[in-house]
Amino acid sequence: KAYKQADNYHSKADLTAALLEGAVMRIRPKAMTVATIFFGLLPIMWGSGTGNEVMQKIAAPMVGGMVTAPLLSLFVIPAIYLLIYGRTLPKQ
Repeated sequence: KAYKQADNYHSKADLTAALLEGAVMRIRPKAMTVATIFFGLLPIMWGSGTGNEVMQKIAAPMVGGMVTAPLLSLFVIPAIYLLIYGRTLPKQ
């Protein structure tokens, strides 16, 4: 883990290792946040009653965002970062 000591990356493998380690460190906080918001919105989505139709229309995009947000921050953004900044580093 030479990238930790020098605060820079000497190869694409160092960058990949740092990105994987960062993504693994974000899994638990991201999962807890998403679960809290998701379970808070479930009663709105399943409930029925006065005004619930309006609240369901507001809550539906939030539920969709809570499904896609972890995928974006844990997979897509690190992959884009690797593609952009990995080009400037040697392969080994």
